[in-house]
Amino acid sequence: MWRPADERTPAVQRRSRTAVLAAASLLLAAGCSSGGGPAATGGGSAAPKGTAPGATASPSAAPSATAPPAKGSVKVVGTLTTGLKSPWGVAVLPGGDLLVASRDTGTIVRVSAENGKTTKVGSVPGVDPGGEGGMLGLAVSPTFGADREVYAYFTTASDNRIARMIYDEKRAPGDQLGAPDTILRGIPKGEIHNGGRIAFGPDKMLYAGTGETGDTGLAQDKESLGGKILRMTPDGEPVHGNPRADSVIYDYGHRNVQGLAWDDGKRLWASEFGQNTWDELNLVEPGKNYGWPEVEGKAKGAQSGSGYTDPVEQWKTKDASPSGIAYAKGSIWMASLRGERLWRIALNGTEPVAAPQAFLKGTYGRLRTVVAAGDGSLWLVTSNTDGRGKPRKGDDRILRLKVS
Repeated sequence: MWRPADERTPAVQRRSRTAVLAAASLLLAAGCSSGGGPAATGGGSAAPKGTAPGATASPSAAPSATAPPAKGSVKVVGTLTTGLKSPWGVAVLPGGDLLVASRDTGTIVRVSAENGKTTKVGSVPGVDPGGEGGMLGLAVSPTFGADREVYAYFTTASDNRIARMIYDEKRAPGDQLGAPDTILRGIPKGEIHNGGRIAFGPDKMLYAGTGETGDTGLAQDKESLGGKILRMTPDGEPVHGNPRADSVIYDYGHRNVQGLAWDDGKRLWASEFGQNTWDELNLVEPGKNYGWPEVEGKAKGAQSGSGYTDPVEQWKTKDASPSGIAYAKGSIWMASLRGERLWRIALNGTEPVAAPQAFLKGTYGRLRTVVAAGDGSLWLVTSNTDGRGKPRKGDDRILRLKVS
């Protein structure tokens, strides 16, 4: 059932810090990188090394030096923690510990990567959970060691927005977050299709996937932040190299973007919920139109050649309904909710090596988020306490996966 968005396009309000931006530009020009491994930023995968300022992260079709095998493997090597409530966004801290957002409670917890111990970091004021909205994506600043900033994408009573908070682990558990500093507001909200994934890219810019809230026209409306992928500075400002110099909109024509990840060629990939027929994995390029609502999945017949960009892979919605994605061992790994499985899409450059391969079908229920751990393994987060799953004893949980 479609529901209208609560509002159309509220004014976008931004804040800037000129000195910080100038310093960041100098660092980028000097070729500084965001690094990989446990200290990598973002909410989906470890980021490859940085690019020059203004780089648009346009993909190159060049194949990888060594393509992964057509057939891979997944082995669950352990359960890190259990008893999480409506987990959604995950960010990896320097040292490897995880920050995990609870969609329905508006809280963030820290999970030790060593022993799974869970500590409440704090609650984010203003979160208004309901339907598919609430406390969603998390990302850690690419300069976390200096600024201690954690970014969150969340639903309020009036919109979806992105804010940053100072994280001080020296304070008492539950009181370790500073007041939110909103860097971007006015992303449309609804009972459905709120998007929510955020991640810092290899260019140290912040990317966000949004949804069209069930108001399909927003996806093609270039003045709306709904149904888009957004690219902005850490202060929420438009980035040089965006399609429009005065806009954070990076591409358009999406239904509900749920996953963001970069491969080893610094190419951006995004997963997307379809309606009734096709879910998608898209290779993202600036300014491109990904077709929704005119096209679901790959364009066919009269729609082909219309300027819409086809997904690289597509799935029947019963087999996927994808959420988070990560890149590891030459493949995109895609967590699926309704499909209750983890998909592997092995890539040689921008081309799949073989048909997608499914793992863990039905074993752990709905799968929400997958994160690269930095050593080639993955963290996988279940989503059975979100109101749509069938919770089992210990849900929700974080699993450690060895993959190839």
